[in-house]
Amino acid sequence: MKFLAVAAALLLPTGILANPWSQVSQPVNIAGTAQSIGTYNGGCLSVAVSLPKDGMGYQVMRLSRNRFYGHPDLKRFIENLGRATTTQGLGTLLVGDLGQPRGGPTLTGHRSHQTGLDVDIWFLLSEQAAKRSLTLNERETWSAASVLAYADTINPAQWTQENAKVLELAAAMPEVDRIFVNPSVKRELCQRRTASHQWLRKIRPWWKHDDHFHVRLKCPAGNRHCVAQEPLPPGDGCDAGLDWWFSAEAKKPATGKPTPPPPLPALCNLLLKN
Repeated sequence: MKFLAVAAALLLPTGILANPWSQVSQPVNIAGTAQSIGTYNGGCLSVAVSLPKDGMGYQVMRLSRNRFYGHPDLKRFIENLGRATTTQGLGTLLVGDLGQPRGGPTLTGHRSHQTGLDVDIWFLLSEQAAKRSLTLNERETWSAASVLAYADTINPAQWTQENAKVLELAAAMPEVDRIFVNPSVKRELCQRRTASHQWLRKIRPWWKHDDHFHVRLKCPAGNRHCVAQEPLPPGDGCDAGLDWWFSAEAKKPATGKPTPPPPLPALCNLLLKN
């Protein structure tokens, strides 16, 4: 039996062997209640809950990744946002990655999404998804369309006022810490802002994010091992700081070795072993 286990391990890609978090298939309870532990890009999650693949106003994509787990606050947020978009006739949300069953670093795709407080939501508001449950094949093969036409220009064929309203609804929810979008999306929102626009403070420009937006929740109450991100700067973010994102410096490809990931808290090692 030992020989077979070693032989099977040799057949696995090196990355999978180096990342045991991607092999975990079920949540675990080491704290009694749901606990986000560590930082967003260096942490884990105890007592994760799974998001049903279909709900009012949303459907989950890429089910094969097994990244539809999160803190109960995240599940509640997605369900509330789905209900709000349905009530206002904005369309059906296509939900991408939340986190893994016990959080932790993913094998591919993310440096964050580790504490069960992050979720990616596609900009695509599909008419088909609003009428029926998508098939497993559609959930695996559909692609999130970019809302950019070229360079830094918004594509009006892919971007609508419904997209802007969904972002406003999400940002207005008190549990939301910030929402990452492409800098061109932020600029579009700033150019069309109305008298009531304080929600724009939570909309933060970040590289890529042209086909989805990334919602990050605040550390939940009572989660004493959760490490919050630095506070947002004052203002709505539609100032000169936004201009930097369109500069040559911002667009210059990164050089040198990538920054190594931070060490995980000791509690995460305990959680992984259970």
